[in-house]
Amino acid sequence: MDAVQKAKSGHPGLPMGAAPMAYVLWTRHLKHSPLNPHWHNRDRFVLSAGHGCMLLYSLLHLTGYDLTLDDLKSFRQWGSRTPGHPESHLTAGVETTTGPLGQGFTNGVGMAIAQKYLAARYNKPEFPIVDYRIYAVVSDGDLMEGVASEAASLAGHLKLDNIIYLYDDNHISIDGSTDLAFTEDRAKRFEAYGWHVQTIADGNDLNAIDKAITAAKSVKKQPHLIKIRTHIGYGSPNKQDTAEAHGSPLGEEEVKLAKRALGWDPEKHFHVPDEVRAQMSTALEAGKKAEEEWKKLWDRYVGAHPKPARELEQARKAEFGNAWKKAIPIFDTPMATREASGKVLNAIAPHLPTLVGGSADLTPSNNTYLKDLGEFQQGNYAGRNLRFGVREHAMGSILNGLALTDGMIPYGGTFLIFSEYMRPPIRLACIMGIRPIFVFTHDSIGLGEDGPTHQPIEQLASLRSIPNMTLIRPADANEVAVAWRVAIEHKDGPVALALTRQKLPLLDRTKYSPAENLVKGAYTLAESAPKPDLILLATGSEVQHAVAAYEQLASEGVKVRVVSMPSWQLFEAQSAEYRESVLPQGVEKRLAIEAGVALGWHKYVGTRGDVLCMTRFGASAPVDAVMGGFGFTAENVLQRARNLLGS
Repeated sequence: MDAVQKAKSGHPGLPMGAAPMAYVLWTRHLKHSPLNPHWHNRDRFVLSAGHGCMLLYSLLHLTGYDLTLDDLKSFRQWGSRTPGHPESHLTAGVETTTGPLGQGFTNGVGMAIAQKYLAARYNKPEFPIVDYRIYAVVSDGDLMEGVASEAASLAGHLKLDNIIYLYDDNHISIDGSTDLAFTEDRAKRFEAYGWHVQTIADGNDLNAIDKAITAAKSVKKQPHLIKIRTHIGYGSPNKQDTAEAHGSPLGEEEVKLAKRALGWDPEKHFHVPDEVRAQMSTALEAGKKAEEEWKKLWDRYVGAHPKPARELEQARKAEFGNAWKKAIPIFDTPMATREASGKVLNAIAPHLPTLVGGSADLTPSNNTYLKDLGEFQQGNYAGRNLRFGVREHAMGSILNGLALTDGMIPYGGTFLIFSEYMRPPIRLACIMGIRPIFVFTHDSIGLGEDGPTHQPIEQLASLRSIPNMTLIRPADANEVAVAWRVAIEHKDGPVALALTRQKLPLLDRTKYSPAENLVKGAYTLAESAPKPDLILLATGSEVQHAVAAYEQLASEGVKVRVVSMPSWQLFEAQSAEYRESVLPQGVEKRLAIEAGVALGWHKYVGTRGDVLCMTRFGASAPVDAVMGGFGFTAENVLQRARNLLGS
């Protein structure tokens, strides 16, 4: 209450109502080590209802994490470690960045999948070195969001019994009573998903909460939801059980009244009684002891099973060695870039044991299947192929949960157009700086007959607009091979691959620059003179047309350069000198070619350049007809180039 009131901003209601369940979980069940928030075998606690973050910050402070009382006093202020919603990269002990409702719920499913996979691969008899649970506090709002429903359905199918979620059933949302829009029987819904559901009538009954969590631990082959009837803003005489308690400070007088009602001195602010601090700080010694016991187990494991121990340790440190890189194929035949991607994946997967992933029910189209590496299903958690079903939103959020687990290299595939369904988790991955790999195929109007509903037009620009997002659109199979290497080795933020449905020619690397140059984001693919009069820039499937136009112009004596520009983000990360060498400022006649909207390209073509792009939605027809109808041909590129040259 004090922190929200001091900030004059925040959500006091959930922390006040959910404090008992959080207290029981953190003092009687949660296995964690405040002195080492990244201990591998810790239980994960996710506050999916991220607006209630003062509850989490209070727990972190009281149990001994690196979060001071002064940090709590600077809640929601510039530069503080206590922002208005939890941020995993900012605050020790915060497992994932939450706030957009349903995301934390679904991240937890990804964390649970990771735990099951690592345990199945690395645990040995008498050596449960990967042995932890995923706990969360989830709200009415979380359960309303579609992404949580998608994830709950999948978790039930997979029988992820390492999930225990505490549902803060307080009956209030911002608009008022949840009866306005949320009246189904949530317990029965989750039972239908295959979850083990318990109900507690009194959210202040500590023993009942304790017994329910204990019971959940003993029930196997089902994820767990404990539905706990709470009262938002508990203790506030005038605002308990009202929407007013949700997202606004109670007011100074109401805070005093609430403190008095709860038996506290209304004049004391940010007060932690000695007996409270003493009890809560026992987490330090308990965590240290639990971690030390695990380290002894780990040391024995290393001696008994040195090979898997070394493999797991290297994965956790992102030390992948060189065997996987040596396995990356060099292509010598034309193919769709989605096909090349599948071949690269299958070449490197045997050398990257924590590379797991799948597709949102488009596996044959996305080429994401890992041959002979098994299905991740109940009964075979060591399988490396994930079946997400038609659940793109959940897939993205589950990938984030996987990526938040040290050592995991998760990927997920769908059509580029359906990246729209994944926008929230993509953005959150960028905020957190984590590294899921998004495999987006059918990347343009080139997908053909399915028509404009399935033909991405604005999606490339949309993805490029997200800070910390690295989008790569390879021009041929060999650029794909390099792109996968970049995606695996990339350190900061997610990588998205935009890949074609249609077959693309293989660029002659004996004649043009090596595909290795993709690592720089953009490079001079071909030039007829060191100081060109015209630069043709293109990405993906349109590079072939730029090359064909270049060949004709070069044969006519025109000084022309072709720049393959698969990744704007990688290019912008290069030195100013390199960028100038590829796109010299003195060359003002530039033509960009990409089967998407023009947004962003004018930065590279300038005021005297031109962009051959899409200015409307696509059409349903065979690929050659669609591409030709919208002008993505060598002949049209040549004509636009001549127009720029004034010839």
